[in-house]
Amino acid sequence: MPDTSPATSTSTGLPALPALSAQAERLIELGVHEIAGLSAEEIRTFAAEADADDALLAVHPDRAPASALAPLLRRDGKPGFVVVDMPDVDAFTPCALDLPDAPLYLVTGVDRGDHMGNWSPDEALPALTEQERTPLVLTEGIHWVLQQPEALERNHCFMTIGSRLRKADGTLDARTPAIWISNGTGRDGRERRDAPKVGWCWWNNRHTWLGFASATSRAH
Repeated sequence: MPDTSPATSTSTGLPALPALSAQAERLIELGVHEIAGLSAEEIRTFAAEADADDALLAVHPDRAPASALAPLLRRDGKPGFVVVDMPDVDAFTPCALDLPDAPLYLVTGVDRGDHMGNWSPDEALPALTEQERTPLVLTEGIHWVLQQPEALERNHCFMTIGSRLRKADGTLDARTPAIWISNGTGRDGRERRDAPKVGWCWWNNRHTWLGFASATSRAH
């Protein structure tokens, strides 16, 4: 059983996120505004009027789903991808948390959760709750790596357990979304080695190289 004592939310040592104005331009450059059915001016205006430091600018997953965002990721010039056995990636929706009812919103206090390496999601979720932190949903994790690629490192990748798939019978699917770096093995294909990868792990499994991304709050 891992140590479940609280840890600080700044365990990754990453620099501050880019200014919101720079994040807005990054989303526009990638065409995320078009995916979301927004104008470039709407994103620029939201960023200009937002009053927050070191916050992540996120597009609601109803507007920009993970399947559309993942290919925009880049690492060593290679595009991101969703694993082949997760064709239902967009069915992994926010679970036990509320996203702002708006196309654009802010996520503050983002952390990769390195101190939870070798924990299972089942162990990590109550610990995050006790620390008054909220787990990231998958699209927020992708937005983070789009804006700050260094947030994804070998041996320091992360799960996004705020997204779960609820099955037809009401139970939760045991798969849990994560973002890591492909080794180019198996069905990934050798050409995808070192590419950013959206995949899944089992809810009760532990992985030394996966933390649990979380935040302190969300706001519109």
